[in-house]
Amino acid sequence: MSPTPTYAPPVTSLPRLLTAMTAAAQEAGALVAGLPRSGTGRTVAELRAAFDAVDGPATAVLRDRLAALVPDAVWADELETEVPATGRAWVADAVDGAVQYLLGLPHWCVSIALVEDGEPVAAVLHSAVLGETYTAARGLGARCDGVPLATPAGAELGAAVVATSQPPFAAEQPDAVARAGRALSAVVPAVTAVRNLGPVSWQVADVAAGRLHAFWLCGRDDANLLAGALVAREAGALVTDLDGRAWRAGADGFLVAEGALHAGLLGVLCAG
Repeated sequence: MSPTPTYAPPVTSLPRLLTAMTAAAQEAGALVAGLPRSGTGRTVAELRAAFDAVDGPATAVLRDRLAALVPDAVWADELETEVPATGRAWVADAVDGAVQYLLGLPHWCVSIALVEDGEPVAAVLHSAVLGETYTAARGLGARCDGVPLATPAGAELGAAVVATSQPPFAAEQPDAVARAGRALSAVVPAVTAVRNLGPVSWQVADVAAGRLHAFWLCGRDDANLLAGALVAREAGALVTDLDGRAWRAGADGFLVAEGALHAGLLGVLCAG
């Protein structure tokens, strides 16, 4: 008897898959937005408990809604958030920007990416606070609330407003922390402003939409980068590591910008 074929959605089914992913993200976002916020607490244990009280129920919604869509896809957190080199995996974060959420700040979102052979093929980012949703599918473009995105021409480096962040549990990546300090010192005097606006995934997508001119990160943060990276690529932004190579999961650095600005900013980062 031949083995039962696994489910592999053809390209023509990706829009329908995005619709289902969007519904799941919006449901999880509404749930999170309606939960009471307890702050981050005064200890690491209290912070973890506050996070789990929110993330647990919202993640359960995502698992329930997404599991049937691609039955052979594993969940990345079952692999300690490492993205498998082959096969399919869901990389989902019910509260990307959880610290901001717990403190009552608006900078958080729901992030979902379907990854195939290490590359994102479908992505949804939803902000319950803004009521906005970014979507993208490989080869089919990126959208915000259904409107196609095309990353605009970048500003001159000196006029750019750029953003950065650090990987979660950054102390586990001491080399990345040191590089981040050098990078920030190099970039601040070269641009108009540097900001950290909360969830990594949303900031990357905001570059795709022209709301930010660029975003960079030192270190590894695959879970928070995959969805936004696909949105940015499909909108025409240049997405690389900090050596200028096409970014892939596992890379030790990330940079997204429109092409001309990307080259200038990469030069500053490499010199820093």
